[in-house]
Amino acid sequence: MADPRVKVAVVDYGAANMVSITRALAAVGADVTVAEDPAGMVGVDAIVVPGVGAAASAMDHLRERGLVDPLVDWVRAGKPCLGICLGFQILFECSDEGEATTLGLLPGKVAMLEDAPTLPHIGWNSVEFGRDDPLFRGVADGSYFYFVHSFAPEPTDLGVIAARTTHGRPFASAVSKGNLFGVQFHPEKSSEAGLRVLANFVALVGATV
Repeated sequence: MADPRVKVAVVDYGAANMVSITRALAAVGADVTVAEDPAGMVGVDAIVVPGVGAAASAMDHLRERGLVDPLVDWVRAGKPCLGICLGFQILFECSDEGEATTLGLLPGKVAMLEDAPTLPHIGWNSVEFGRDDPLFRGVADGSYFYFVHSFAPEPTDLGVIAARTTHGRPFASAVSKGNLFGVQFHPEKSSEAGLRVLANFVALVGATV
């Protein structure tokens, strides 16, 4: 599906199911490596930041492994990056979850879902696209993806929002800005629609290699 020359490093900072995301990326044709430290980011074409758990502990783990500055420098250099779930949330400036200061790559904060009928929000939910974004090429508007979270970003710049999902109130479930992408759902657990999103990301990277 994707160009086999595309090398993707999945950042391992002790806050993700590495097996599922690495297998899913490999399934769409990426050459996948795992980056546990800055050396693991050398010689790759794109970075994926997965994650489950809490923002404060995630940032602690990133600092302990010396990954904060390399991640920020990577994105600011215009290189492709995809954040997933917690990895999506930490792209923003701060999180109400543990009062964490996060990577600050996108303006805005992460807050608890408002008026949610259940927390955490676990299970399949539809994703409504706000625009024609290449990350969702070939995915039908309203497709269902798998979520596990209680918090979600509130972007200051509404123009970065690529999709919304409703659980209580609508929230930003995907963003796209240049080389930087983020999704609140787990594409690696979202069947064909999720694999299509990952394939699209890898294809976008391949177009720049």
